[in-house]
Amino acid sequence: MTVRDAMNIDAAIESFGHYLGVEKDFSGHTKRNYLSDVRQFREFLAARHIITLDDIDRNVVRAFFAHLYRGNIKKTSIVRKVASVRAFFKYLVRKGRLRQNPAEMIQAPKAEKYLPTFLSVDEIFTLLDASFTPDVRGDRDRAMLELFYSAGIRVGELTALNIGDVDCTACLVKVQGKGRKERIVPMGMHAVTAIESYLGSRGVPAGASGARSREAPLFLNRAGSRLTARSVARILDGYCGKSGLGRKISPHVLRHSFATHLMDAGADLRAIQELLGHESLSTTQKYTSMSVQRLMEVYDKSHPRARGR
Repeated sequence: MTVRDAMNIDAAIESFGHYLGVEKDFSGHTKRNYLSDVRQFREFLAARHIITLDDIDRNVVRAFFAHLYRGNIKKTSIVRKVASVRAFFKYLVRKGRLRQNPAEMIQAPKAEKYLPTFLSVDEIFTLLDASFTPDVRGDRDRAMLELFYSAGIRVGELTALNIGDVDCTACLVKVQGKGRKERIVPMGMHAVTAIESYLGSRGVPAGASGARSREAPLFLNRAGSRLTARSVARILDGYCGKSGLGRKISPHVLRHSFATHLMDAGADLRAIQELLGHESLSTTQKYTSMSVQRLMEVYDKSHPRARGR
């Protein structure tokens, strides 16, 4: 038996995880998703007493995805799992641990197209005009929500911000996006004012230049640690109730609202792509569809002959 034959699947997954984190430099979130998908595949193999890599062929991989289809899993999730398993075997081929990729020719289903949920401008104002407590926690929450909508950043990008990433004088924020790629995003004066007020409440001097101050997390929880994405979602949920918004939203809805409002106001699609940190323009183009859909809704409601009236 060769070394390649003896290598078990668990060891291969562990090695793949190291590759994703060190060589590919994937974010923790992306790495967890890839490994979760591959481990689900591993559970499928274990149930069928498949314990070595050489026991896996194209038929086994097809059987796994047929199993997913029968489980009524969303197409978007299956598409991601196909990509994860394919990447896993591609890595093993590259390392010489397999001769060929058994998932290479497996076709992923076409992902369902969807239009992101967003808030109207009036709804955004309702949320941002909520009653914030006159203390450091209220100042933090106001700054967080203002920055979210002003810069259109992801929740993970928001929680990763350090004090030194925000330049209130230039109205700019430095964001580390997917794949550890940095981008500079402008922020409006409402966000700048809210951040300055929050830092003042924390006792951080304006324009603090010390390395320790600049590397401190921007948004802190009660224990003085960096705020988590889960905490941000919980805080947002609370303000949805306080403001009388009338519905629960995820933090990502603020990002969608940012992009949709820019598109509605005539912003260039490529500029929105840069602001959002999208690698592909096609990802940003969904906001074009949203704007067209809104125009059609207005037309159908307003034009006297839109529906044969």
